[in-house]
Amino acid sequence: MVTISRSPEAPEVRSLQWEWQGLPIRYQSCGDSETDRETRICILLIHGFGASSDHWRKNLPALGQTYRVYALDLLGFGQSAKPTPDNPLPYTFETWGQQAIDFCQQVIGAPVYCVGNSIGAVVALQAAILDPSQVLGVCLVNCSLRLLHDRKRSTLPWYRQWSAPLLQQVLGLKALGYFFFQQLANPRTIRRILEQAYGNAEAVTDELVALILAPAQDPGAADVFLAFIQYSQGPLPEDLLLQLQCPVLVLWGEADPWEPIALGRELAQQGPTVTKFVTLAGVGHCPQDEAPEAVNAALSEWIQSI
Repeated sequence: MVTISRSPEAPEVRSLQWEWQGLPIRYQSCGDSETDRETRICILLIHGFGASSDHWRKNLPALGQTYRVYALDLLGFGQSAKPTPDNPLPYTFETWGQQAIDFCQQVIGAPVYCVGNSIGAVVALQAAILDPSQVLGVCLVNCSLRLLHDRKRSTLPWYRQWSAPLLQQVLGLKALGYFFFQQLANPRTIRRILEQAYGNAEAVTDELVALILAPAQDPGAADVFLAFIQYSQGPLPEDLLLQLQCPVLVLWGEADPWEPIALGRELAQQGPTVTKFVTLAGVGHCPQDEAPEAVNAALSEWIQSI
């Protein structure tokens, strides 16, 4: 166990390990002391593609003052195991959704408010569909719209309709795929990608770059990346929203270059249980890291209102 100290006033954030399907999974927790464990509301934080539970490092200690809060490294990411795709599990939203549900049952031991950023938001939705009894509500933080999904390609400009499948075919050749991944997995490229994704480039620190880079050096990381790049099937967020029974909060950084806020509003309008849509001015694709105070406040206010 590794303990991360934040400040004298902040509660302790612990980094722990859980075995799932025979595989080591890393998670972090805060605010789960034995004294008030039974009375606190539980929150589960789920990261986006290429990230880890460390992307919630600014949220864990703040939320942990009031809630039992957990952040999970999805299978294939962070410090969790990175087995070969389909051996034993595929890297799909169904797999990650089941991982989240099993974590709630086996580790947290109580229903949760599930908060996800980017693809983590789709995982949160999938988890709520798989077992509604384990999810009290879902908060989508710049939810991945899966614009390269097979069903959505016809809506893209012509050059993107054929370029995406071509890139998938090229990256399906292992030698070329590994070479491509190696070009991405270096500090300069990661910083450039993050500076594009964030509304405020100053929020892209050396610490953040190092946290994203470290898991990319692990054995198996390239195979996970290539498996997901070629994954253009599975559920769409709008399909899952229509099936949802619990309340939904949607937070959206309006400066997101990858998931336009106009499409985010359209998504929210399709969810019959969406209770609130919050716009975060000047914020990009990862509000939990770029504007953590605003995200923490909006999430807490919403939970208390429910």
